[in-house]
Amino acid sequence: MKENSSTYKAIPVLFGFFVMGFVDLVGIATSYVKQDFKLSDTLANLLPMTLFLWFAILSVPTGIIMSKLGRKRTVILSMTITFMAMLLPLISYSFVMILIAFSMLGIGNTIIQVSLNPLLTNVVSGNRLTSSLTFGQFIKAIAAFLGPIIAGAAAGSFGNWKLVFLVFAVITLISGLWLMITPIHEEPVNQSSSFSSSFGLLKDRTILLLFLGIVFAVGIDVGLNTTIPKFLMDRCNILLEKAGLGTSLYFVARTIGTFVGAILLVKLSARKFFIVSMFIAIPALLIMLMIDNLWGILAMIFIIGLAVANVFSIIFSSALKRKPESANEISGLLIMGVAGGAVLPLIMGIISDSLGQTGGMAFLLVAMSFLLYNAFKLEEK
Repeated sequence: MKENSSTYKAIPVLFGFFVMGFVDLVGIATSYVKQDFKLSDTLANLLPMTLFLWFAILSVPTGIIMSKLGRKRTVILSMTITFMAMLLPLISYSFVMILIAFSMLGIGNTIIQVSLNPLLTNVVSGNRLTSSLTFGQFIKAIAAFLGPIIAGAAAGSFGNWKLVFLVFAVITLISGLWLMITPIHEEPVNQSSSFSSSFGLLKDRTILLLFLGIVFAVGIDVGLNTTIPKFLMDRCNILLEKAGLGTSLYFVARTIGTFVGAILLVKLSARKFFIVSMFIAIPALLIMLMIDNLWGILAMIFIIGLAVANVFSIIFSSALKRKPESANEISGLLIMGVAGGAVLPLIMGIISDSLGQTGGMAFLLVAMSFLLYNAFKLEEK
């Protein structure tokens, strides 16, 4: 009976990962906004920067506040902010309003990423944490690949890609209400969180490497998300509506990868899984940069999506397992690394304006090389 009760409580928590996946809407939105307002790559990539900058600013403060407010209440707060963010582009569509909306989405997503991962530890046993976090990423990936499909369908059928915001607003409301009525017991926090205790964790070399791993893992994810449509349009001379499906293919691959990873990581070594993943991703990206065939490029996008699917959850769970008594601080610290989703795409945009989309995409090889190094340094638990 206790196991059934735990499963019942885990379902609405895991559904929260679907709302977390709305952050990846920034990829296809960047392409549509660039087209609608005729922006340069550098200016268009301000959109992901506006969103992901909040991860650098709010992650650690959220971890501190969560220790006082509680994990569940903090998640519900994030969904309230996300719901409001989804409504703004429907009320008024301008570049400034889109920047404000995605800024609010960044605030809401920062809060949910800091609080939802630790909340899962309240309903899932410790020895299944890596698998459960990976399954959460599987649910997040479903939202990620549905975003471009819904936006493309809305643009094709109704001439208004922004209707995707309405769909996501309704889902956010349902998720928030479901979690609100679900009773979850949270253990009282034995020690008070502070900026010094949070940043002090970086003195641990392993935690520092894992933090940097999050920076590069998210940077790769957002960099691919925002650049794949532009890369396909440039390399294969196709329209945005079709090129946007390349992003969906990437997230389909990530969805499959996280589902398979959730099963395999129950038994397999996370370190070896991580190493093999990067040995697959790096050659696939190299091949993609060298070929012109549409189907060949799509195949490489799919392989890369499979390979990088479980990197975030492996890194995150490794950090939580290393210092479980500091879960709130570690969560806030690592989610601050999600700001890599602002930095790497901005660098890619600057390179793309100078050297083209291929040059911008090639920058991701640097990030993947660091993750390979990170994988070899990962400790077994």
